[in-house]
Amino acid sequence: MKFEYNVFEPLNYLKQRVSEDWLIGYDSNQFNYLVKEFLGKFTQLSLEGIPPKILLAESDPWRFLAAFIAAVAADCPVFLGNSNWVEREWEEVIDLVKPNLVLGKGIDLGITEARNLCYGIGEDTITNNQQLITNNQQSRIMIPTGGSSGKIRFAIHSWDTLMASVSGFHQYFDCKPINSFCVLPLHHVSGLMQFIRSLTTGGRFAILPFKALIAGEGRDINPSEFFISLVPTQLQKLLNAGAAEWLSRFQTVLLGGAAPWESLLEEARSYSIRLAPTYGMTETASQIVTLKPEAFLAGNNSSGQILPHAKVTICSNTGEILGVNETGIVTIEADSLAVGYYPVEVKDKDNFSSHQSHITENNIKPTFQIPNLQSDDLGFFDSEGYLTIVSRRSHKIITGGENVFPAEVEAAILASQLVTDVCVVGLADSYWGEVVTAVYAPNSPQVSSDLLQETITDKLCKFKHPKYWIPVEVLPRNSQGKINYQEIKQVALACLSKL
Repeated sequence: MKFEYNVFEPLNYLKQRVSEDWLIGYDSNQFNYLVKEFLGKFTQLSLEGIPPKILLAESDPWRFLAAFIAAVAADCPVFLGNSNWVEREWEEVIDLVKPNLVLGKGIDLGITEARNLCYGIGEDTITNNQQLITNNQQSRIMIPTGGSSGKIRFAIHSWDTLMASVSGFHQYFDCKPINSFCVLPLHHVSGLMQFIRSLTTGGRFAILPFKALIAGEGRDINPSEFFISLVPTQLQKLLNAGAAEWLSRFQTVLLGGAAPWESLLEEARSYSIRLAPTYGMTETASQIVTLKPEAFLAGNNSSGQILPHAKVTICSNTGEILGVNETGIVTIEADSLAVGYYPVEVKDKDNFSSHQSHITENNIKPTFQIPNLQSDDLGFFDSEGYLTIVSRRSHKIITGGENVFPAEVEAAILASQLVTDVCVVGLADSYWGEVVTAVYAPNSPQVSSDLLQETITDKLCKFKHPKYWIPVEVLPRNSQGKINYQEIKQVALACLSKL
C-alpha cells in the first residue's frame, strides 16, 4: 500500500486494508467488526442530539484502538484515559471532562448513565457546552499530559496534527511501510502514534504488555523490519534480561520519554543495537527530533536531527535566536503541534505563542496557523544540526548565585556505576537559596554517600556537588520512565527532617 499524506479520516485507511492480515496477535476482521460496532453506537448517540464527549479508558488494547478510530470517524471529542487511574484520578478527570460517555474501567455506560456523570449539570447545559466543544468542526483528540500543578490535563490534537507527525516520521525514515512492535501505553502519545503509523502507511502492528516481553513472550516475531519504542528504564531491563541479541535484530529501536544515561547508550552500542534516541512530547504528537541508528552506532549521543514536519530553534530568555553550540530554550514550530491544553493554565500563555488557540471548554476551535511552543527544555545544536538536550528549565538549580543543571550532576553520579538510578533536585535553603540534593538507588549496601562524593570530586565543580545524599530502594518513575519530582522532593525532605 502506497502511503499518501492526507487528512482522510481513519476509516478510509481501514477500508483500504480490509483484506489484509496486518494485526499481529489479533484477527483483523474482528477488529473491523469492533470499529463498526463502536461507530454505530457513537453515530446513534449523535443522531439523538450532538456527538457525545467520550472518555476512552479501555484496558483491552484492541477495544481501545477500535473505539478511538470510531470516535474520530464519528467526529466525537475523545479524551484518552488510563484504565489504571486510581479513584482520586478518576474523580478528578470525570469532574474536569464531564463526559457524556465513559468506556473503560470495566464499564460501558449508556447515554442515560453517562449524563449522570456530569455532576449537577442539566441536560440543556450539557447540550450547549457540547456544542461549543465540537463547534461542527473536526473532532478533537485530547491526550493526557502533566500540568505545572501535577494535576491531569490534556494536550488537544486533531487527526491533522497526528497525521502530520506520521508524515514527518515516514519521510525521515525513507518512506517505507512502518511496522510497529508496541509495548507502550496507548493512552500515551508514544503508544498511540505507533498504531497510527502502521495503520496509515501499510505497516503491520503488534502490541504486548512490557511485563510479558520481559518474561520472554513475543520474541518469536522476526523484528528485522520492525520499529520498537522504549523508554530508558525499559531498555535497561531488557538488556538485563538477556534480550540484547533480539533487540539488535530490530530495524530501529526508538528511545524516548526521558533522558538516557551514557552507560546505557554505551551498553546498547556494544551490542550493535540500532538505537534511535528521540526528542518530542505529547504536545508535538511524539518525536520531532531523532537520531538515526547509523549515527548512533558511529558514536553520536545526541537526540538527533529535526524531522521534516518541524522547525526547532534555540532561543535566549528574551527570544533572540542563538547560534551553534549556544545553550538556550528549545523552541518548536510543527504541523503536529497541539493547539492548546484542556483546561488552559495561566502559564500556558507564556509557553504557546500569542497567535496560538488556547483550548477551554468554551473555546475549542481549529487553528490554521503553525503554532509555536516554548518548551521547558534547554539545549543546543552543533554545527551539523544535531540537538543535545542539556536539562529542563524548571529543574535548574541556583545555589549561591551559581547555576546547576541536574542532568550534568546525575550523569557524573551514574558514571560511577555505584548507583542504579539517581535524581538531583534543588531544595530551598535560607543561605544558599537552593542546595543540590541527590536522591539515589545504590547498587549495593556498601555504597555510601562519602564514596559517591569522592567519585565525582574531579568531575564537577565544587558548587555542583550535592550537599545532601538520600539513599532509596527505587526512585518514583511512571510507566514512561519519567521522574515524579514532587514525590522525590517529599522523600528528600522527610529524610532530612529526621537528621
